Parts: sequence; C-alpha cells; structure tokens
Amino acid sequence: MNDMAMTSGNSSADDRRRTLERAARSGALRGGELLPGGVSSDIRVIEFEGHRYCVKQALAQLKVKADWRAPIERNHSEAEWLRTVRGIAPEAVPEVLYEDEAGGWFAMEYLPPERYPVWKSQLRDGIIEPQAAAEVGRQLGRIHSATAGRDDIAERFATDHIFFPIRAEPYLIATGRQHPELMPRLDALANRLMRTTVALVHGDVSPKNILIGPDGPVFLDAECAWCGDPAFDLAFVLNHLLLKCVWRPQWTDRYLQCFAALAGAYFAGAGWEARSGLEARTAHLLPGLLLGRVDGKSPAEYVTEDFDKEMIRDVARALLLHPVPTLREVAAAWAAACAVRHAPGGR
Repeated sequence: MNDMAMTSGNSSADDRRRTLERAARSGALRGGELLPGGVSSDIRVIEFEGHRYCVKQALAQLKVKADWRAPIERNHSEAEWLRTVRGIAPEAVPEVLYEDEAGGWFAMEYLPPERYPVWKSQLRDGIIEPQAAAEVGRQLGRIHSATAGRDDIAERFATDHIFFPIRAEPYLIATGRQHPELMPRLDALANRLMRTTVALVHGDVSPKNILIGPDGPVFLDAECAWCGDPAFDLAFVLNHLLLKCVWRPQWTDRYLQCFAALAGAYFAGAGWEARSGLEARTAHLLPGLLLGRVDGKSPAEYVTEDFDKEMIRDVARALLLHPVPTLREVAAAWAAACAVRHAPGGR
C-alpha cells in the first residue's frame, strides 16, 4: 500500500467511525478507486460525506505468478498491529477507523501523497537521506523495544500460520528448492526464525510501505504481523537498501550510508537483548533474503538483468555458506561486489 492520505476536516475519530459505519451499511466502502501496486490486497480510496478514506481487503491468492496463498485473517492481524503501534508511536501509523473482521477488510486514514511521499519513490529519484533512514531504524527499534517479552503480544500475535506461508516459505524455503546446495542453510534459517519469539514483527518493512511524513516515517502494510524475531524486520528493510544499489548503481555509496544509518539508529534503542546475538541473526538472514528476491516467490521487479542476478547470487551464496556476525561485514561484501560491477569491463 503506497498511496495513502490523512483525512481532512475537524471531525473527531468517533465521528469518522460513525460515518464509516453508515458507509459500510450503504455499501459505499465496496466502491472507490482501486490503487495500483497491491500484490496481497485490494486497496481502494473511497469518498463518503466529503471525506476520503483508505479501505484494504486481503486476497487469498497473491497477485504473483507463483501459487502463493495466505489466510485472509491477516487483514485483522494488520489492523491489530496498527492499533498496537498507535499506542506506542501514534505518528508512525495511520489510524484504523473501522473494521469488518468477518469480511476481512478495514478502513483507515488516507494520507495525502504530497505530504507523505513514499520512501521507495524518494530512493528511486535520488532523494537519499541518511537521516530519514535513521528515523526508520529508530522507530522500528522503538516498536520492537516496547513489545519485547510481552505475554499479551505473544498471545495476540500468535500468527505462525500466517507468517510462515507469506514470509518464511516464499523467501527462504522456496528459494532453497532452487538452490539444492543452499537448501540446508536456508531451511535452518527458516526453522530458527519460526522458533524465535521476542517482539512484535511487522514483516514487510519495505520502502514501498513507508511514507516519509512531516513527523517522521509512517509504516503501512503490516499483513505479516507476528510475534517473532525482530531481526527479520531489520534484515528485510536493510535488504531493500542493498538491492537499490542494483536499481540505481550511481548512488551505491548513498544507499550504503543509509544502510549504516538505519542499523546504527536501530541498535541504539534495541536494549531488550545483547546486540551481538540480534545483529548476528540479522546478518545471517540478510543473504537469504537477498537470494529470495531473485529466486524466491517474490522477485524484485527492478532486478531484471542476468548480470545483476548473478552478482546477487554470488554474494548471497558466499555469505550463506560462510556466515558473518556483523552487518558491517555484509555491507563490505556487497560494496566489493558492486565495485566490481561498476568497474570498466565489469559487465
């Protein structure tokens, strides 16, 4: 979901909820403008009684070539994630205004793109600011810190049956089936991931799901919400920053600066466990996720050239077979590969 906007006007949240109840009864929430780009959900902007809202409904079969299915109850998990984070960092999420849990959809604020640009678009267009990346890392660490070790979070987000088919299987296990020599390592990463229950995980911390608002980053699309390993969220977003070096190679150094800024700000607030263990789990997951964006069920749409795919495979294979404990070492291996790619005759 990458085009949302804050509701205008002075009406209270209660007024808006009552408005949306009327809209639901009238059927108005089933219409509206279907936004492009959604893979796992239908996302619409509707206008009712002079206000605009965003309505999201999960799909059982994702819009990809592979047979990729997931329970539609993840729509409720996302609404719960948004409500939970609203109590931790209200500026970091849109407000959920109405939910039809049985129908698998909810309505929330619509945030104007002129005030809330999508981070992916900024990174694509050369607006590459380490401070923005640091704010993403800081807020992500804040969410993880506030939910770590909480029994109520573990109970409310016991969603292994959602997280496994939409994350562990398509990104790690399915990728291992394409690389038999790496299958034991990728299966082991998936098994450890599913056994680790620490904090509230978003599950899709991608630049396309982050808006850069006037009060900092706003996180969207928490369909994979799960009480699990926070290393997954950190590895997932850092993976995207590495892949941007393939998309826009002229800005590799700036993407790597964002990588370092995000990780540094995240660990500054990650006090629930020793950094060494959390960082090692993140560094071990990263090459699996890198490879998953080439040979898993959800390939990155901008990694199209064989030369780039082979570079990603080479780096990921080396780091999977010979794991490193720090993100600095992962970044160094990636930077060295990019330098070869950019060198005269590198292609």
